[in-house]
Amino acid sequence: MSISRRGLLAAGAGVGLLTACGSNTGRSQSGSGTQLSQWYHQYGEAGTQQAVERYAAAYKKARVAVQWRPGNYDQQTAAALLTDSGPDVFEGSPTLDQIQGGQVVDLTDLLDGVKDDFNPAVLKPKTYDGRIWGIPQTIDMQLLYYRKSLLKDAGVEPPTTVDALVDAARKLTTPKTKGLFLGNDGGAGVLGGTPLYAAGLQLITEDGEIGFDDPAAARVLTRIHQLYADKSLLLGAPADWSDPSAFLQGLTAMQWSGLWALPQVQKELGDDFGVLPFPKDGSGSPAVPVGAYGSAVSARSRHQEAAKEFVRWLWVDQLDDQEDFALSYGFHIPARMSLAKKATKLKTGAAADAVAFTTEHGFAQPLLWTPTANTAYQDALTRIIQGGADPDRELRALVRKVSAELARVKKKS
Repeated sequence: MSISRRGLLAAGAGVGLLTACGSNTGRSQSGSGTQLSQWYHQYGEAGTQQAVERYAAAYKKARVAVQWRPGNYDQQTAAALLTDSGPDVFEGSPTLDQIQGGQVVDLTDLLDGVKDDFNPAVLKPKTYDGRIWGIPQTIDMQLLYYRKSLLKDAGVEPPTTVDALVDAARKLTTPKTKGLFLGNDGGAGVLGGTPLYAAGLQLITEDGEIGFDDPAAARVLTRIHQLYADKSLLLGAPADWSDPSAFLQGLTAMQWSGLWALPQVQKELGDDFGVLPFPKDGSGSPAVPVGAYGSAVSARSRHQEAAKEFVRWLWVDQLDDQEDFALSYGFHIPARMSLAKKATKLKTGAAADAVAFTTEHGFAQPLLWTPTANTAYQDALTRIIQGGADPDRELRALVRKVSAELARVKKKS
């Protein structure tokens, strides 16, 4: 199975365990010199594998063997971290259980002097108890695409509030074109906590408490259901939200998708499109969900210091390689804000807008938002959007479930 970086944003951070991961890990069992095994998930973007192999070959202080891992990568990695035959360095997002269980190495010192250059939205989920457990590689983000000509013909302004989004989607819906595409499930799968952040709320607060126990949460989710009830949403499209084909084929006037779709949209529509963050609701502000795999070191590695030194070399020092990785084989934002600012491909038009949205309004799923909490929230969101369930009742039940989960993880810390 070949997946792209967009998978970071399409689901929660749930990680299970496999009973085995295979024996070809890339670690040296004999011979002289330090050999490190570095794991990546199998990207769907041509040239990425050759690029990371080239980076590894250029490193002179150790022999780095790249392992390109097909299949359910997160499950493979979770299982491997419990053994002595897993990777030294791996691409991923260390989970709370992995950090609390001592399965990954503290990398805080690698960012001495450069920490402030990493986008804080994606560095935060790699941080626990004041320590950094993964170095962000690139940023993926979601945004709202809209067709300028269709909005102009309907006399609709690009929506900057949730109420305006609901009204615009209704006005843009015709017998041939729906107003908005949030995915074939009506948005329950992809939106996640985005509407809550747009309402000025959070999933988990900075001090580790529930951040959506507020009437504003019910209000904004009611408005999201209204999109479904108005039949303004495109459902049953040939491809889901991550693919811009529904937008390009004129099946929808607006679509929620990812930055990765921008080159294709620009190629086919020219200047006849614009991009926006998710609109604000009430006293909130626009919201932009972001995600980033990071580079981490296994606590089972026999060469932890050598592994850390390699991670520093590649993901802190090698700025040209970091920009190359982000923009030469797909369309992503470098995790370093200075690189994002100077990258030629991100300086103008919708790409520049996307970088600004990420810097000003970006948020990532909190580390304390566990798979259990995420599943409970997704189930509630589905019932609200598709079934018209009472948001107040659903949110009260959700608060109880998430409170119990927070108590569990805090007890382990």
